[in-house]
Amino acid sequence: MIFDSIDALRAEGFMGFRNIGDLFLSCSGVPNERGNYIVLYLGGDYPKFVSKGVGGFFKGKDPNRPIAELEEHWVPGAIVVYIGQAGGIIKGKWSEETLNRRISRYMEFGQGKPVGHWGGRYIWQIQNYKDLVLCWQPLSQKVRDPKQVEGEMIWKFKSIYGKWPFANLR
Repeated sequence: MIFDSIDALRAEGFMGFRNIGDLFLSCSGVPNERGNYIVLYLGGDYPKFVSKGVGGFFKGKDPNRPIAELEEHWVPGAIVVYIGQAGGIIKGKWSEETLNRRISRYMEFGQGKPVGHWGGRYIWQIQNYKDLVLCWQPLSQKVRDPKQVEGEMIWKFKSIYGKWPFANLR
């Protein structure tokens, strides 16, 4: 897998490519299927981080991290800032989670709502987070586990850039 351009991601079966500002208004068009999604930073320059982001306080926990921590996690030269999944196998059973529901929750979290989407929270401290682009890859047939595909993509990314995507936390 190659992570360096929208064309390369399209060739891998990713689609959508909608900015977060638009997804805040509506997640219509995001499939009601299992799959994987990626958040892209296409700003070119090093981003500006804010100390207080817009992420929700889920279970009372502050999602904001010190700017120095965000800077340490940034991956220079990478456009992929987060890799996620929806509908993987959990405790031996297929989850009913869909890309539409998972991405909708992610957008709600980014609008300050206290919803369960703690992963990827670093993006909400990027000053121009509404310009980030989100794409997805449906995996409708229960042939590949989105959790496994997510792990494979993260490790492939690490093999190229030397560390995990910016907002993927262990």
